[in-house]
Amino acid sequence: MMSSRFSLSVVSLSLAMAFGGLLHVPAIAGTTVPTAPAAESHINLPAGIKFVRNVEGINEYLLPNGLRVLLVPDASKPSTTVNITYRVGSRYENYGETGMAHLLEHLMFKGSKQHPRLWEEMSQRGVQFNGTTSYDRTNYYETFAAKPETLIWALSMEADRMVNSRISGDDLKTEFSVVRNEMEKNENSAIGMLMQRVIASSYQWHNYGKDTIGARTDVENVNIPHLQAFWRKYYQPDNATLTVAGAFDSHQVLKLVAQHFGKIPRPKRVLEPTYTLDPAQDGERDVTVRRVGESPAVVAMYHTMPAANADYAATEALALILADSPNGRLYKALVEAKKVVEIFPYAANLDEPGFLLIGANLRADQDPADAKKIMTGIIEGFAQQPVTEEELTRAKAKLNSDLAQVFNDPEKFAVALSDNIASGDWRLFLLFRDRVNALTVADVQRVATTWFKTSNRTTGSFIPDAKPERVPAPAKADVIAELKTFTPSAAIAQGEVFDSSPANIDKRTQTGSLGNRLKYALLPKTTRGNTVVMAMNLYLGDAQSLKNKGVTPELAAAMLSRGTEKLSHQAFTEELDKLKAKVLITGGTGNVNIAVETVRDNLPKVVGLVRDALRQPAFNANEFTQVVNAQLAQLEESGKDPQALAIDAVRSANNNWPVDDPRHYQSIAEKIAALKAVKLADVQAFWKEFYGINQNSKDSQAQIAVVGEFDPASVKTQLESAFGAWKSDHDFQRLNKVYNQTPAKEVHIQTPDKANAFFFASMNLPTSAQNPDYAALVMANYLLGGNVNSRIFNRIRQKDGISYGGGSSYSASYLDEVGSFSAYAIYAPQNREKLETGMREEINRAVKEGFTAAELEDGKKSYLQERQLERSQDNLLAQELAANLFLDLTMQHDTETEKKISAVSVADLKAVLQKYLSYEKLTRVFGGDFK
Repeated sequence: MMSSRFSLSVVSLSLAMAFGGLLHVPAIAGTTVPTAPAAESHINLPAGIKFVRNVEGINEYLLPNGLRVLLVPDASKPSTTVNITYRVGSRYENYGETGMAHLLEHLMFKGSKQHPRLWEEMSQRGVQFNGTTSYDRTNYYETFAAKPETLIWALSMEADRMVNSRISGDDLKTEFSVVRNEMEKNENSAIGMLMQRVIASSYQWHNYGKDTIGARTDVENVNIPHLQAFWRKYYQPDNATLTVAGAFDSHQVLKLVAQHFGKIPRPKRVLEPTYTLDPAQDGERDVTVRRVGESPAVVAMYHTMPAANADYAATEALALILADSPNGRLYKALVEAKKVVEIFPYAANLDEPGFLLIGANLRADQDPADAKKIMTGIIEGFAQQPVTEEELTRAKAKLNSDLAQVFNDPEKFAVALSDNIASGDWRLFLLFRDRVNALTVADVQRVATTWFKTSNRTTGSFIPDAKPERVPAPAKADVIAELKTFTPSAAIAQGEVFDSSPANIDKRTQTGSLGNRLKYALLPKTTRGNTVVMAMNLYLGDAQSLKNKGVTPELAAAMLSRGTEKLSHQAFTEELDKLKAKVLITGGTGNVNIAVETVRDNLPKVVGLVRDALRQPAFNANEFTQVVNAQLAQLEESGKDPQALAIDAVRSANNNWPVDDPRHYQSIAEKIAALKAVKLADVQAFWKEFYGINQNSKDSQAQIAVVGEFDPASVKTQLESAFGAWKSDHDFQRLNKVYNQTPAKEVHIQTPDKANAFFFASMNLPTSAQNPDYAALVMANYLLGGNVNSRIFNRIRQKDGISYGGGSSYSASYLDEVGSFSAYAIYAPQNREKLETGMREEINRAVKEGFTAAELEDGKKSYLQERQLERSQDNLLAQELAANLFLDLTMQHDTETEKKISAVSVADLKAVLQKYLSYEKLTRVFGGDFK
């Protein structure tokens, strides 16, 4: 579960990336054919359900008990999302109650009257789920393959846990340590803690100044009857909105809602409106946080207005005008001037008067005081440097692009509506879009000069002033009045009902190659919002030619989207925003990956931008310095982080390739040294030597897969024009991997002043994805630690209550007999021995005893349904189609893989575990402040 306080642009290394991914494409069983609700879906409604309105293809209904229901249809992907939003968050907590909303979010997953083993039920159905808590709301959502039986389960479960959850003292005992572990995890983030302290100092009375996760003393001393009373007060149908999005039968949904939610009585209690508001801030405030770390950071925050206020759209635009990368004023004045390495904005979308926060990360040799002075001077300098038409046009394009990508994805849209529901009405999402498009330079300039004042920020000390300037007194928004001027636009175009079975995907996919042997796979289909995605993979060089290249391949890939011969970095990103497109280019030694998302009509221009990025990059010196500094800042901070250090130590121990070999794992220290030594000329030379496609290479060197709304004939022509003549003089030969035995040892790494610790253990295995033991190893790992109903997760979180999260992973190469098994967990340093005991006992118990037939049966069902759900995601499908081109596979391979998974027996599991695994064989690292 996640405490959703605010989003940062600070990028951290995810566990999934650190552990490596399992190379597979999930197969999908036969799916139902849902029907999209028509505008007339209010006819013949189940008894008790009232049709409220249809807005842009979205239907709203109301039950007598006060529950609101939103149906957001999209039959183009065989998946469904159920999201329920409760209008309760940390803002509703009184003295001594801080953290109750977030604690309830955790306890709501402990089970209810009809669903006592909720984690297990979700796992069995392959459901992706989560809950988040924010200032104004809490939401819970499930995404699953579109099946009537799963939809019935999800709706009945949400109705049951609304009023029948087991909010008990016994569950609190195990979950308390988990929540405390989450607190400690958050405290390890220097920038996160600085932001929290700044927000707390900016509010004098209002609960937006309180951290969502709560005060440690409140959480540690929570009273169960008090917590139950809080739950009964807010978890009621008249305080909730149910959203169902994706593929479903609208009449079935409404019937199920009437059946399961309709029987819940409307509560007799009355929810009192909150009325506490802060006065206008009367002077700058300053906060200093001193903690162990390497990279400084600075933050500036200004009070603003509620999300429903007409001026909020201007605040979002100002956030981009100021801090967008690479176009914002602060980016140019701070990042390009080498004063900071990164700048990021956060405009708070809140029910009551919120704020705009700007933050920056620095390297150790950069001056925080200088950066803060420049930052506040620019933010408060709109009177001297007014907003320009060009800046507003750019900001509008960016906002519209982001809105379109959320609106075009029903899963994202269903969850994103939670904040708008909490702000007063779900239609605020659409009203915000219209207000963005209606913004004028005068509007934005007025908002900037009204709110961005010295007396309204968090810096300095009290200074007497005979004529202090004040911002307007805070006021709530009248949502009903604001919506009177709202006129809905036309409903978004709907996609087709797509059968994503392996056989149908093979049937619908067109494959071939260009003149230079670049392979393509084209899967056209109609999609919601006419969206289309593209995945492109390039493979470069061989083991000999890539020797001693260090960080140059990675930096070469990073520089490709930082400007072209025709467009600067700023102009390049502006073009992407105008085209409602996202392009992500990443790469390492020997490979480059490009992910593209846009809409049908803009695909030709986006392909042209990708071509220019790959074939005509600018390699600007200032951009190169910014890329290197940003990576250095992240790595230097990682040198104090227990998670990064533990993973780094294990990867270093388990890799025995020579330092000059391209397969050598670069440690944090090695990478820092290499980044400090690398030259732009080296990176540019690497690009000139290796980029392109060599027709004489033994293996397929480049692949492109396109999925979504497009014309195949036109796309073939575009690809031929963009890449058909692109040639490289350098041969490509795949970097094969060789198994080496893991050194079994235990390492302890001290990370002073870090409240959270991390455990990471791994071992190499002599297995490929074609090995006879592969299917059994996949299922053994899944049951041991690969899902939320696994042995490890149930032991360290559900039973012992010492970890916010942990588990295991297994990955294997498809072409080489080499794989790896890993186990991991976060925990408080004082719980190290208990964590180690749990890990050792669960791993070795599985090796000795194996798993039961019931565990295996439930695991197979859950695992196969998870694969089925993944198949409905166009971006993942494009990636897998591209991978299949490289491996010379079709989707039939997925059917064969699933047959092998289905055939795995209990005896198979025990045999492979005893053949390969034990706790003592692992390289084990404990990172934390154990003193």
